[in-house]
Amino acid sequence: MSRTRPILRAELLQWVGLGAGALTWAGQLVVGFGTTVANCSAAGAGWAIGLHTWEVVLTAIGAVFVLGAESAAVSVFLATRELEYDGPPPDGRRHFFASAAMVGNLLFLVAILLSGVAAISHEACRQA
Repeated sequence: MSRTRPILRAELLQWVGLGAGALTWAGQLVVGFGTTVANCSAAGAGWAIGLHTWEVVLTAIGAVFVLGAESAAVSVFLATRELEYDGPPPDGRRHFFASAAMVGNLLFLVAILLSGVAAISHEACRQA
């Protein structure tokens, strides 16, 4: 039982590091788009949705989640640092995925920050 728990923890950290950044970015993008549409539509006019408040909160939460995914990826990478990316499974696979996740999470963090800043600084409801 004690041998199984560290293996499950390593697998969980590997998959959190690999997938959480992408899912967080997708969630921030979809919810941000929804709040923009609700803010700009005639049906949402009575709701008094504070678009900038929503975007700041979404950006901050997204950044925190992606930084958590990055820390999971870094911890797996450091635990398998003596291996090469093509090392024997499962640790070689973990090292490879952690390497990819570290780069990917930085890209997702930048995408979240850029979309948040753009949504906050852009006036969303201009009529042509």
